Amino acid sequence: MMPEMRTTLKLDEDLAGLLKRRARELGIPFKEVVKLNNSAGIGEESATRRHPAPKTMSHSFGFSPGIDLNKLGQRADELEAEAFAAKIHDSARRKRPGSRTQR
Repeated sequence: MMPEMRTTLKLDEDLAGLLKRRARELGIPFKEVVKLNNSAGIGEESATRRHPAPKTMSHSFGFSPGIDLNKLGQRADELEAEAFAAKIHDSARRKRPGSRTQR
């Protein structure tokens, strides 16, 4: 037999009323009804579900090795900065006199 632990519970009045009524119906002490309901709620009886557990499907997002998924925002900033720098570099090249890209 497992050792018992004393504790204080705060129950809503409606729940306490249901438990008291159940104790009277079964002819057992209130604390036994609470113990039975707690055991039923977290024990093996609750393991059988009325509905099957939802299924989750994993998806590979195709990230390259070395990409830290916890730093995606930082990586997006880096890519944006690189694209901006390339754009500035290209526009500066186009403005230079004698550039081959000018027509």
